[in-house]
Amino acid sequence: MLILNFVVQLAGATLLLLFAVRMVRTGIERALGSSFRRVLTRSQAAFPAALVGVGLAAILQSSAAVAVLASSFVGSSSLSFGVGLSVVLGADLGSAIVTQILSLQLDWLVPLLLACGGILFLKFDAASARQAGRVLIGIALILIALGLLRETVAPIKDSAFLPQLTAILQRDFLTAFLVGAMLTFVMHSAVAVILMIVTLVAIDALPFMVGISLMLGANLGSALLPVWFTRGMNAAARRVPLANLIIRGTAALMLVVIVNRSALLDVLPSFDNAQAVILTHIAFNGVLLLVIPMRGLFYRWTRKLLPDASEDVRDEPVQYRSVLDGGVVDTPGQALICIRREILRMLQIAEEMIQPVMEMFERFDTDRMKTVIATDIHLNNALDGIRHYASTLPQEKLKSADKKTLRHLMEFAIAIEAAGDLVAKTMLPLAQSKAKANIQFSKEGFDEIQALHDRVIANIALASNVLISGDVNTAGQLLQEKNEFSRKQRNSRKRHLKRLAAGRLESLESSDLHLETGLAFKEFNSQIATVAYPILSRGGQLLDSRLIADGKD
Repeated sequence: MLILNFVVQLAGATLLLLFAVRMVRTGIERALGSSFRRVLTRSQAAFPAALVGVGLAAILQSSAAVAVLASSFVGSSSLSFGVGLSVVLGADLGSAIVTQILSLQLDWLVPLLLACGGILFLKFDAASARQAGRVLIGIALILIALGLLRETVAPIKDSAFLPQLTAILQRDFLTAFLVGAMLTFVMHSAVAVILMIVTLVAIDALPFMVGISLMLGANLGSALLPVWFTRGMNAAARRVPLANLIIRGTAALMLVVIVNRSALLDVLPSFDNAQAVILTHIAFNGVLLLVIPMRGLFYRWTRKLLPDASEDVRDEPVQYRSVLDGGVVDTPGQALICIRREILRMLQIAEEMIQPVMEMFERFDTDRMKTVIATDIHLNNALDGIRHYASTLPQEKLKSADKKTLRHLMEFAIAIEAAGDLVAKTMLPLAQSKAKANIQFSKEGFDEIQALHDRVIANIALASNVLISGDVNTAGQLLQEKNEFSRKQRNSRKRHLKRLAAGRLESLESSDLHLETGLAFKEFNSQIATVAYPILSRGGQLLDSRLIADGKD
């Protein structure tokens, strides 16, 4: 009975820790995720990019999340391999620094964090305030989970079982190393695993050297996670996490052997064991930044291991090829899946079109404008293809629910095509007019427009998730984001009018551009959000086109 009680308490504390870390990351991603793309893609020098990686990992509390983000940008040619690798190595250091902060004795902060987080989450309507509340509650839960972990393990540290287990791990440091790697891979969080290790070392439940071996194993597991997460991406994207795995995995394996076969760690200052584990973790990841000048060598190695795929016999890029399969039109279920995949492709094209809009406002490029406008043809062709495909489906085989789903999918495809027209026929001509008239936004005005653009990009990804999953909660979140976007756009307009009233010359010159661009972004966002309505209606979450519940959960 005692063993069962211990296992249940340990599992509860561990899962609470994982949940809390994820809660903090989710809150930050929802509040700031759309800005990460801009921050990363503007980092084109290796060492500054590493500092960006440190900052992003410290914010997200996950080096794996930063690694996947950077890899996707390398895969889309928004980042070079060298810059992407620098970001990932920096993120590993940032994640290590987070463990130092969270390992401090901050239990006295828990009530304050819960109170402030609860007020922000429950009493404020603004999405940014609610996500800040989510983050504060998540940090409080991390501290609570670490306290539970200490209380759970403390009674058994003097038992017969734990000393036997730690003795085995102490004798076989490679097993401890692999256990650390396995735990990190299974739990999907190096921060959570290392906090557990540090907590156990702090209460003398684990010997110092076992903690070091487990920590180095966690570094290997942390490097494995991005490789697993990016396995479906193209070769260019997968090279960055592979290089990181080669660097961190090799270094971690070498160091675990060296520290267990020598007195290397004796040179550390006289810190307590738990703090020494953290400092070793930080130092290990800090030293790995020294390989950044050798990024060209790792690029050549990984390119040999992951060569580019041979060119398709067709010249048309794969993202512009229809995925509609005429061979399954007699099977309505599969045909509807094909249509859904085709609409997902349309969303990706729409994102490709709107992505460079803010760059065009900064530095207008006629050739790039022509390229984006030409891309709109692919949206039109996709919509025409869906219409034709839908007309070939045998009506007698379609159930009532299938017909309703087909109608909703068609309506969303039309909305995406309209969103593409907004880019080609409204946003880009506005950027062209700005360049011809040599008009400049005020700094505040440009930042407001940039924030709206970032939020649109984030909502495209959210709409994609809604389309794929059909999840009511995710659809509700998308509709909340639409309402939040409208509020942001109105606030931007009010601030712009205040600048006009104050006699700001640049605001006067750019007034029409500012207002029309904000409205165009709002309309684009509204078109993308239409995917949520039928899902919410089916789930009984709409009343007169509005959410019944605020969805603050």
